[in-house]
Amino acid sequence: MTQQTSSNIQNNAQTNAQTNKQALVLGATGGVGGEVARLLMQRGWQVTTLHRNPDQVKDKTAAHIWVKGDVLVQDDVVQAAAGKSVIVHAVNPPGYRDWEKLVLPMIDNTIAAAQASGARILLPGTVYNYGPDAFPLIAENASQFPITKKGKIRVELEHRLRLASSKGVKSLIVRAGDFFGPKAANNWFSQGLVTPGQPVSVVRYPGSDGVGHQWAYLPDVAETMVRLLEREKELGSFARFHMEGHWDHDGKQMVAAIGHVTAQPALKASWFPWPVFALLAPFKQTLKEMLEMRYLWRTEVKMSNQALVDFLGEEPRTPLDVAVRTSLAGLGCIKRNASYESSVPDARNFGITPNHDRA
Repeated sequence: MTQQTSSNIQNNAQTNAQTNKQALVLGATGGVGGEVARLLMQRGWQVTTLHRNPDQVKDKTAAHIWVKGDVLVQDDVVQAAAGKSVIVHAVNPPGYRDWEKLVLPMIDNTIAAAQASGARILLPGTVYNYGPDAFPLIAENASQFPITKKGKIRVELEHRLRLASSKGVKSLIVRAGDFFGPKAANNWFSQGLVTPGQPVSVVRYPGSDGVGHQWAYLPDVAETMVRLLEREKELGSFARFHMEGHWDHDGKQMVAAIGHVTAQPALKASWFPWPVFALLAPFKQTLKEMLEMRYLWRTEVKMSNQALVDFLGEEPRTPLDVAVRTSLAGLGCIKRNASYESSVPDARNFGITPNHDRA
């Protein structure tokens, strides 16, 4: 790429950030993509999403414009991103499957689209990137020596973003703990701890007793991401931030919150079927991939949000009981309570500085 071309891309990005509130969201039918898309629209952005079968999407509240296309087809992504100032790359292969085949081609296409449009890439990061050498408290600049296949793929993904930043393609990575929320169906909370559509009678907790775990309420994650995007001029070309979210210091606070919300104060964590996973893993790829992540439930891993608080002044954080109640209602585990929800301040207005509140 010539120096002039690189300069043009940087100028386009700066112009877009200042005058153009248009975003392309890849993965808008997923948890984090959908939350970010809806919040961007509330903030006055025009949101476009790319989907292979938009006519089959029942809930189209996550975008103004639905475009037919495939994130694995570079021309589709480039065309959909034309004129946008942000590309939200919130797409992953479902069920942990085929990461080695799909993850890197997808980010390559997003990088190409950002290069053509001058958009900044927003990426929800993972803790998979880090190995035991970085534990237990992880800062953004910690070394990345993962011990899993998925972790190595994510390290390479972010390496490509860093290389692209030297060519004028800006990116923003926001890393958080395990997601949960009212519209988040594919995560440990909804597929492990509780069963969607059923009253809570038992909580199957995958973690080891006494080991802390980090949770991230998706509306808070979206709020954090959008607040950062709204300060585009102050972001570096390769910006990274970690969220603290809800830190469960002994693995019991999330279960206690579920018990409190469902009026079952004696609710305790029950046995999680890890042995069954091990038996079925040779025949079920998803279970095999989930087993690879078991180390994150056996080891205390916490990301420091100091850089985020230094930049924003606070981390948006909804009180745990409110977040759990809203999540369980959204999953159909408890009845929605309109009077309660209307009495609770907007979750995005809760700003709590670090270490003042722990779940």
